[in-house]
Amino acid sequence: MSQTTDHNRSPSANSGPERELTHDEFDPVGTAVLITLYFLILVGMWLFTYFVEFLGNGPTVVGLLGGVIG
Repeated sequence: MSQTTDHNRSPSANSGPERELTHDEFDPVGTAVLITLYFLILVGMWLFTYFVEFLGNGPTVVGLLGGVIG
């Protein structure tokens, strides 16, 4: 039950790049989509935190005075 596979004979390993892309031809749409998606997730988390934690509560003191006063 032994199978021999030759990993060195894959078609992509022997061939070079099909076509070189210059800097002007490269269009990073996928990167822009990922950055936009991450930004929208961040904004959604911020809105959730704002509406759940801070909306309807009185002002809070944050920092050194919060530890001294509270």
